[in-house]
Amino acid sequence: MPEPAAAVLARFSEQVLGLPLPVGIRLWDGSTAGPKDGPSFVLRDREALRRLLWRPGELGLARAWVAGDLEVDGDLYELLKRISTLLWERDEPGSRTAALRRALSVLTTPGSLRTVSRALGLAEIGLPPAPPAEEVVRRRGPAHSMRRDKAAISHHYDVGNDFYALVLGPSLVYSCAYWQGDPSSGTGDTLEQAQEAKLDLVCRKLALREGQRLLDVGCGWGSLAMHAAEHYGVQVLGVTISVEQAALARERVAAAGLEHLVEIRVQDYRQIDDSPFDAISSIGMAEHVGGKRYRAYADILHHLLKPGGRLLNHQIARRPVRDEGKYRMDPFIDRYVFPDGELAPVGSTVSLLEQAGFEVRDVESLREHYALTLREWVANLEAHWDEAVKLTSPGRARVWRLYMAASAVGFENNTMGVNQVLAVRTDGDGRSGMSLRRDFLAASA
Repeated sequence: MPEPAAAVLARFSEQVLGLPLPVGIRLWDGSTAGPKDGPSFVLRDREALRRLLWRPGELGLARAWVAGDLEVDGDLYELLKRISTLLWERDEPGSRTAALRRALSVLTTPGSLRTVSRALGLAEIGLPPAPPAEEVVRRRGPAHSMRRDKAAISHHYDVGNDFYALVLGPSLVYSCAYWQGDPSSGTGDTLEQAQEAKLDLVCRKLALREGQRLLDVGCGWGSLAMHAAEHYGVQVLGVTISVEQAALARERVAAAGLEHLVEIRVQDYRQIDDSPFDAISSIGMAEHVGGKRYRAYADILHHLLKPGGRLLNHQIARRPVRDEGKYRMDPFIDRYVFPDGELAPVGSTVSLLEQAGFEVRDVESLREHYALTLREWVANLEAHWDEAVKLTSPGRARVWRLYMAASAVGFENNTMGVNQVLAVRTDGDGRSGMSLRRDFLAASA
C-alpha cells in the first residue's frame, strides 16, 4: 500500500528543517500529517507544492497563499506564531546559507534522496509556476529615486481608498493607535478612540499652538492634519506622493470646513521649499526612505524647521543584526506589500537624526499598541471580506490579511517595534525651548 502523500511531504519537510513539523498539513487527496492539536496548512492542489519546492521558505509560502493554492485551517495567528522561528527568527546574516548547507548535507544521504524523489513525484514538478499578479517583479530606476519611490508608494497606497476605509475604519489612520486597555477585553478603547488618542499625543509632543505652521510628511488621508488644525488652530501643509490619498484627503478637509487651515499636496518631501515650519510630523513614512538616504532625509527635515522647532518621527523598527550590511527586507513584504521598504533599529534612527543636528529628547515604544491595532484591522478586513475582494482582487485581499496578521505576531514576539522619536532643532546657543519636564504626557484640555 503506498505511503500517504502527507506523510511523504512531512518527512521531506522534517529532513530539510531538522525539526518536527510545528503545524499540521492536509493535502489535496485528504491525507494529513503533523500535530493534530492546532492549525494546519491546507495544500489545495499540486501547484501549492510546486511553489514551495521551487522557492522553499517564506516566498514560496507567500506565493502559494496569494494564489489561493494554500489555505489555513484553524487560527491564522497561532499558525504564524508556530512557524515564525522557521521563517523570521533565523534571519541573522549567514543563517540562510547555514540552513541551505544543512539541508544539502541531509538530502544527499540515500534515504533522503528517496524522500526527495517521492516529494518531487507528488508535485509532478515542471517549470516554475508564474508568480501571482500581485507580486512586484520589475522595478525601474535607482532605489529610492523620486520616480521609483512614487511607483513603490503607488503599489501600496493606490489600492483604493474604499478598500482602506474598510480596513482602517472611519479614522483612516494608517499607523498604530494609542490604546488604553486591550480592546478584546471589552473594556478598552474602540479603534476610533485609540486613533484619536494617537493623533492628540503627536500634537501634544509637538507642543502645537494656534498660528504655528506644521508640516505633515507622508500625510496619508489627512487625519493628523485635520486634527491639528481643528483642535490646535495650526496651519498645516500635508504632503504625500499618492495621488489617490491626496484626492480623498482634500475631500475630507473640505467637508470638515478646514480648507483655510489645511493644504494637501502631491509632493515628495525632497521638493518642499516653503520653509520654515514650527513643527514637523513624520508618521509611518520614514520606512520608505531607505537606509542610504536616511541621513539626507534627516538633513532636509532639520533644514525645514525653525530653531526651537520639533520633529515627531513615528517609525517601525527591527531588531539589530550582527552584520547590518547584509540586512535585506523579507521577500514577502518587499515583493507584495512595501516595495523597496527598509526597517532600521531604533538606535540607528536616533544616531542619524543626531548626526543631522537634532537633539533627541524622547523615545517612546508603542510596540504592543501596534499589535493591538493590527488585530483590529485584520478583524475589519475579515468582517468585510467579500466587499474587499470586489474592491481589489482575491489575491490582494489575501496579501493584506497575511501581511497584517504576520505583522501583529512580529510585534507581539518583539521581532519588530515601533517608536515615536521626539527631537528638536536647538538654536545657535543650544537652547531647545522645551520644558524641564515631559509635559506632553498630560492629556490636553
